[in-house]
Amino acid sequence: MSENQTTTRAEGRDLFLTRVINATPEKLFQAWTDPRTMEKWFCPKPWRVSVISSDLRPGGASVMTMHGPEGQEFPNNGVYLDVVPNRRIVFTDAFTTAWEPSDKAFMVAEVNFEDIGGGKTRYSAHVRHWSVEDREAHEKMGFHEGWAKATEQLVELVEAR
Repeated sequence: MSENQTTTRAEGRDLFLTRVINATPEKLFQAWTDPRTMEKWFCPKPWRVSVISSDLRPGGASVMTMHGPEGQEFPNNGVYLDVVPNRRIVFTDAFTTAWEPSDKAFMVAEVNFEDIGGGKTRYSAHVRHWSVEDREAHEKMGFHEGWAKATEQLVELVEAR
């Protein structure tokens, strides 16, 4: 894998994204956890996201809305399952707030920040789906292109700091 290349792949029910980024795990974790910073990179432009609330702890809710260039709005409610500062964030849409089940569980995502030295981080996302059909639906929604573009926007933000 080239250092300046984001790679994605599908395997079974899962989707994967990996990239080496010239930034520390602390910078990446901050970009993932500060709502105002997330709004700068989280959606591939011209889409944008507004973070309504983010209770960054296991069991804490995340409420955000994705906004499309033609006025589309897609609410994204979820719950954090695990948070290890500067190392890992795990979240799901299986719950909305507290432990209230969502109407349709779709995925569990694990984002990792692995310090590889020299101010660099191996950034990875592992997105687990309940079924192959859900994974395929996520791919049709643009996982490979969208998550890769959002990662590029994240890279531009953290490497500029």
